[in-house]
Amino acid sequence: MKKGWEVKSLKEIGITQTGTTPKTSEKENYGDFIPFIKPADIDINGNGEIRYDNEGKSEQGLKNGRKMIEGSILMVCIGATIGKVGFADRDVSCNQQINSLTVKKELCPKFFYYALTTENFFKQVINNAAQATLPIINKNKWETLTVSYPKSLPEQHRIVSILDKAFASIATAKEHAEKNLKNAKEVFESYLTGVFEKRGDRWEEKRLGDVCLIKPPKDEARQKLKTKDLVSFVPMEDLGIGQMFLEPKKEKTLGEVISSYTYFADNDILLAKITPCFENGKIGIAKNLSNGIGFGSSEYIAFRPKNNIPSEFIYYFLSQENFRLEGEQRMTGAVGHKRLPPEFVQNYFIPLPSLSEQKRIVSQLESLSTETKKLESIYQQKLANLEELKKSILHKAFNGEL
Repeated sequence: MKKGWEVKSLKEIGITQTGTTPKTSEKENYGDFIPFIKPADIDINGNGEIRYDNEGKSEQGLKNGRKMIEGSILMVCIGATIGKVGFADRDVSCNQQINSLTVKKELCPKFFYYALTTENFFKQVINNAAQATLPIINKNKWETLTVSYPKSLPEQHRIVSILDKAFASIATAKEHAEKNLKNAKEVFESYLTGVFEKRGDRWEEKRLGDVCLIKPPKDEARQKLKTKDLVSFVPMEDLGIGQMFLEPKKEKTLGEVISSYTYFADNDILLAKITPCFENGKIGIAKNLSNGIGFGSSEYIAFRPKNNIPSEFIYYFLSQENFRLEGEQRMTGAVGHKRLPPEFVQNYFIPLPSLSEQKRIVSQLESLSTETKKLESIYQQKLANLEELKKSILHKAFNGEL
């Protein structure tokens, strides 16, 4: 460790707390309107920012949780987001899902916020968390975790100043990369929409149910294969987003799947019909299926184009944002289990040019899609590199190398 630095526990550095939900009898005495912070409100953009408006609702914070004063460092202490850290720039309240550290007055709070975002500190959190149904670190364990820091307050401020400037630059670069990534996707979506909106004079409008066999019969599989023969099995998690061809990873015997799952074959198009998978754009063309046959989630709709219509043409049509938005408005069922109704799909109109024009459109869209994916890959790699740069700078800062 660098000269002039020391290691202390959080309990030695300041006041540690765990949020709490007040008893009903206590709530009557609480009247202050301060933000009530939930785990989802912490570190919402990767730089420690806390969302204070709770989705636009003003909450009586002290009727929901324990008060944490301005300058407190908040950390999620339970669940999938355990270890997420935020810096409170105002008084807030939290329940028992959040731990806090309020450092002593002779120390720099922002320095210790950065310390708690390092990989080394996160490892301490995980190593000390109780692994029950959900990982959880209680107050007793939390306050024993340690941080290394320079004794000199000016040195703490100097390091914070460097980190603030570096991370501001990284945040700006990430913002630009994310904007370029979004623009690349929007350019392709705009072109795709234009293909079907700016149709030629000789295009025809037909119902999807007339140009596709929807829900091919399972008897086809029974006629081709025996009960013990293998077929591809494609659960919902294996159907991609923005990926034209699905990649079958699993196999089951025909007897295991014939009664309960959706049947499809090579070149059929699968579309997720349940929320949120439909709205997210889960769709793909079946390829390289075992014995040419597949089964998957009962929440799929299988399309088989007729009259030599390319599967790719139907895939692109169903991939449009406009189709998803209209479908979303027509979904039926209970919240969380809404589905696309069969009649919406059967009766939805698709514009159809000649077969040669369909193939030409598919070729153009594939070329543009390939270029778009190249751009997306570049921007995604840039975002990953920026995140690694941030980790590297933090590592140097807390090894006394800045």
